[in-house]
Amino acid sequence: MQTTIKSPISFSGTGLHSGAPATVTVRPAGAHHGIWFCREDVVVGDQLIPARWDAVNRSPLCTKLENRTGLSVSTVEHLMAALAGCGIHNALIAIDGPEAPILDGSAIPFVRGFMQRGIRRLSAPVMAFEVLQEVSVTEGDAVATIAPADTLRIDFEIDFVDAAIGHQQKSLVMNNGSFARELCDSRTFCRQADVDAMRANGLALGGTAGENAVVFDGDVVTSPGGLRHADEPVRHKMLDALGDLALAGAPLLGHYTGKRAGHSLTNTLLRKLFATPGAVRMVECDAQMSSRLPGYGLVWDEIPEVA
Repeated sequence: MQTTIKSPISFSGTGLHSGAPATVTVRPAGAHHGIWFCREDVVVGDQLIPARWDAVNRSPLCTKLENRTGLSVSTVEHLMAALAGCGIHNALIAIDGPEAPILDGSAIPFVRGFMQRGIRRLSAPVMAFEVLQEVSVTEGDAVATIAPADTLRIDFEIDFVDAAIGHQQKSLVMNNGSFARELCDSRTFCRQADVDAMRANGLALGGTAGENAVVFDGDVVTSPGGLRHADEPVRHKMLDALGDLALAGAPLLGHYTGKRAGHSLTNTLLRKLFATPGAVRMVECDAQMSSRLPGYGLVWDEIPEVA
């Protein structure tokens, strides 16, 4: 069955790139509503922005959604990953600024908040997109592919010159609570040289090493407290991929593979998937299919505790 959150919950903080304070309030919504953002700080014009692949204004640094009037909300990938990972299909997300708060740089504050509030089942079957043929896109040495599968599986591979990151690879099937258990506490990461360059250009104004980002400098992790996982960077890339794939507009049944892929390339993949005749179809999920969707089998005790 489709789901929504049982009662509203708010999260406040600063945006990673803008440094501007913002509050998002996730509110319940009815069946077939989907996920929408509402810019409550805007009093004139269309406040609503769909959380959908064709509303993405592609950017390498974050996922930015934009409606037809040009109103936007950015850095939504962690919130979208938490909604997908908790199996929440319908919500209205009110926000009072142009960028979602980064919080601790992961999705765990959202996941724990949603699970504390509770998830309500709705009297409507889940609709999902079933991938029927392989689709792939490339950009330089980055590749993103989605192929047929009876569940959502994410494989990811990264390779950085920084010795503290290096080559990392991981594969997960995204049901039975694996997102919450394995990925949701993994934080965004960057290199010290990138932080310096972004700040020189007026970006990453809300980022603080150790609070909401892991910073690497060669063979050193400069963030206080170190890593939450030895392979935290690739886990965070998988978290981002789930959030970006959630913009399909419904759960995906497919095998996603990313090699050095980022937000923009994953969106390019979705655009190609939906533009390719016969590559995908919408299906109504029975109980067995629903048991293979992200969020199914999520157990509170398996959600990591983070100080």
